[in-house]
Amino acid sequence: MLSSPAMQTNKPFHIVLIEPEIPPNTGNIGRLCAATGSHMHLVGKLGFSIDDKQVRRAGLDYWPYVKLHCWDSLEQLQTEYPDGRYWYMSKKAERNYTQVEFEEGDFLVFGKETLGLPEELLDQVGNQALRIPIFTPHVRSLNLANSAAIILFEALRQTGQLEE
Repeated sequence: MLSSPAMQTNKPFHIVLIEPEIPPNTGNIGRLCAATGSHMHLVGKLGFSIDDKQVRRAGLDYWPYVKLHCWDSLEQLQTEYPDGRYWYMSKKAERNYTQVEFEEGDFLVFGKETLGLPEELLDQVGNQALRIPIFTPHVRSLNLANSAAIILFEALRQTGQLEE
């Protein structure tokens, strides 16, 4: 459970969704951001309208509390936050998300549901790319909203923002 004082951090985490395609995933991640005081960044062409009923339904009545930012490109976001630490989530990454030390204010970047992050981007970011292990060859990937929650709560745990 989250402690109230911990959410008074000066440097919230940032969840970045590049070209999300499925409204309920974005709505659920919006609710996650509202619950943790994190910022939500939507980048590029969306597979739906952010006014979509499914997005708002998944976010329930918490949508007004989502700190939402929309960007035309990842470059535009990075220009606005040039000192940000960016972590890129991909099933293709070699480094496990538990092998890094997250810091308050980190940007946690996720790709679209069907394709993930572009190969060119993953090649550029090197060891800033992280994966969540999957223990069976029968499952290609985890749900986007679940993945965002796993990574964000590990970052919150590492930065001392969870109750013991």
